[in-house]
Amino acid sequence: MNKRILYIGNKLTDFGYTPTGINFLGKLLVDNGYTVLFAGDKKNKIVRLLSIIKRIISYRNDYDIIIIDTYSTIAFYYSLIAAWVARILNKPYIPILRGGNLSNRLQRSPWLTRQVIMPAFRVVSVSQYLQQVFTKLRPIEYIPNFINLSKYPFKQRNTFLPRLLWVRSFHSIYNPQLAVKIVAALKRDYPTVSLTMIGPDKDGSRAGVENLAEQLGVSENIEITGKLSKEAWIGLAFHHDIFINTTNFDNMPVSVIEAMALGLPVVSTNVGGIPYLIEHEVSGLLVQPDDCEAFCMAIKTLLLNHKNILNIIENARLKSIEFGEYNVGAKWKGLLDF
Repeated sequence: MNKRILYIGNKLTDFGYTPTGINFLGKLLVDNGYTVLFAGDKKNKIVRLLSIIKRIISYRNDYDIIIIDTYSTIAFYYSLIAAWVARILNKPYIPILRGGNLSNRLQRSPWLTRQVIMPAFRVVSVSQYLQQVFTKLRPIEYIPNFINLSKYPFKQRNTFLPRLLWVRSFHSIYNPQLAVKIVAALKRDYPTVSLTMIGPDKDGSRAGVENLAEQLGVSENIEITGKLSKEAWIGLAFHHDIFINTTNFDNMPVSVIEAMALGLPVVSTNVGGIPYLIEHEVSGLLVQPDDCEAFCMAIKTLLLNHKNILNIIENARLKSIEFGEYNVGAKWKGLLDF
């Protein structure tokens, strides 16, 4: 008999937020026959925390195990308190390490981090990077993020233009302003360079991006769409040739996996879990964070070397298959059916 699960995470899509792990993995678990209850669907942070505590307690006879999405910022404390309550009730729980900056959380708050990690039934990391970091505490299971590959049709490109795509939330940790600087630098050699930026505004960074684009004279080269449905941005991806990921911190970004599946060559910062996802000059190009010149050189390298870019695209597509929902679903089934 499949386990009954209480899944705790940031389930806020009803308020216009981007879907997170709880949305995708929750559905996958349901599709695989598990009974899944959810907690974490309140917009107000305090109300959300109280609701999580209430559901852990009130549903205690309706679930066998708790899954807790664990992030590095304020949401870390949801995981901490949920873990404490689970231990009081003698309920097994599995934290999923998702926060790209969790390694710094371990350094800043080692005792609190251990309170989540050490008593857990199992610990899962969605990236090999965090698996390596936290293995010093205890064994960590690696089960990556996943995508439904059937929804990501591969496009074989025969020509490549500086048509750039950026898909992420507008937040300072993802450094969206760097994307604007890249366009301004490329415009000297490629006057028709274009950039589409897709994603919701999380901390007011979008205004800064728009102001910088105006200051650098590239407003006409940049389109900012805001948040789009998955289907909409996949449709837009067919009109672009290179995907850029400018983040300063990262773990295992689904948007990068999606770009690889779609046939978009990726240029990304070499941070966090990215080098475990992209092998430099094999399945993408990696550059140091906040380095506009290095980004531009990498993009030009792709545009000027047709054979190389085709090899990278093919290798990236093969890599993306590892993240198909069937493979990931089987790993979760193996973990939960104890």
